[in-house]
Amino acid sequence: MWTSKRASYSLTRLYCCASPKQLSSSSGPKMDYNAFLSEVSKRREPSALRELTKIVFAAPKETISFSTGMPNPSSFPFAEIKVSLKNGEEFSVNGKELESALQYLPTTGYKDFIGLLQNFQDKAHGPQDWNTRSIIVSSGSMDGISRAVDMLINRGDPLVMQHPLYSGVETLLKPYGPKYILAEQDQDGVNPEWLRSALENYKKTGGKMPKVMYLNPTGANPTGTTLTTERKKQLYKLAQEYDMIILEDDAYYQLHFLEATPVSLLSLDTDGRVIRFDSFSKVLSSGLRLGVVTGPQSLLRQIELHMQSTTLQTSSLSQVLAHQLLQRWGDNKLQQHYKNVREFYKERRDAMLEAANKYLKGLAEWNVPTGGMFLWIKCNGVTDTNEMVMTRGLGKQIILVPGRCFDVDPSKPSPYIRAAFSLATKDDIDLGMMRLRDLIKEEQALSK
Repeated sequence: MWTSKRASYSLTRLYCCASPKQLSSSSGPKMDYNAFLSEVSKRREPSALRELTKIVFAAPKETISFSTGMPNPSSFPFAEIKVSLKNGEEFSVNGKELESALQYLPTTGYKDFIGLLQNFQDKAHGPQDWNTRSIIVSSGSMDGISRAVDMLINRGDPLVMQHPLYSGVETLLKPYGPKYILAEQDQDGVNPEWLRSALENYKKTGGKMPKVMYLNPTGANPTGTTLTTERKKQLYKLAQEYDMIILEDDAYYQLHFLEATPVSLLSLDTDGRVIRFDSFSKVLSSGLRLGVVTGPQSLLRQIELHMQSTTLQTSSLSQVLAHQLLQRWGDNKLQQHYKNVREFYKERRDAMLEAANKYLKGLAEWNVPTGGMFLWIKCNGVTDTNEMVMTRGLGKQIILVPGRCFDVDPSKPSPYIRAAFSLATKDDIDLGMMRLRDLIKEEQALSK
């Protein structure tokens, strides 16, 4: 984010930030970020026009700019955008703020919105050193994750992957052909001791060691598990020992069902080896497409360079609308909203657990989700749920997701299914679990 008000800049000065450098925290070692970059990322260079956009937005008002091809907002047909909230609140976007909402912005995001996000991150994860860390607003968290993968992974690289894994990440990674080192989960999420053993076994092969660890720590998709603070500390220590960058994909951070808010890996990061991905999709609107990437400046600069050549920026309108809303609410109202959202999903989780206990006892096994939107169910006596769900399940008017969708090898048989409790009513949840009971019984009979 550019805060200088001087009108004179040089492109040389702008470009000097493009090369990843060594950064260090007061308590951690120096990180050579260049060693983590993919060959593609190392070849990225700044876009002169996108760099000039930063200058335009940072320059004093009296500065005359002939530099960019921004459209004149006076030619746009929109005069005002009015927003009405379900709680009765209303606000409007007009004037200069509307111009910002309808105009190109610097790639990193809307300056006022980023300032607000920095304050929120300081409150949620402890004071951050914004001299060494920064924020980029992405088009949903998945957009940020995909760019981080492009930045860090070469084809065939080894990668520590939480398993079962979010199917979207498996689809994203497939073209890279990574060698997976699986971070298997139990009822409390990734087990650090299991992962240490897997890393040591992989080390014995003599191959290149992984430089990236992907974790989905809160209300993991699909398992619903949440890592304890102690496990996070152990996993961070493993990342230090094996020199890995952690991708902390925490889209369900505000959808935990615990007494205390989970401690983030970002808050434990003393070295500058965590890139955190937050999302407003689950708590404000998935259609706004707003994600927040927080991490070391040098690495986020590489993500910025990627965005400069593709999307240019995240929707200005979405950023301005979110900024208006969050600024009006402040932290207290925002936290109350998060609490309301958690209670909403917790009620549905409890309804699904009640229905599962009513209909599936003896037929299936599950753990109580501590966050997220899903119940991860193991069907007893069923080798693979794929045909059961995709063919016979549709015939019984129930749609589920077969477990093989969450494996690094989607062709591998799986006895699991994922059931989402986010959209279904309590009555539908009860009826759906009854239909699932019948489906499992039929499948068990066919397997004999």
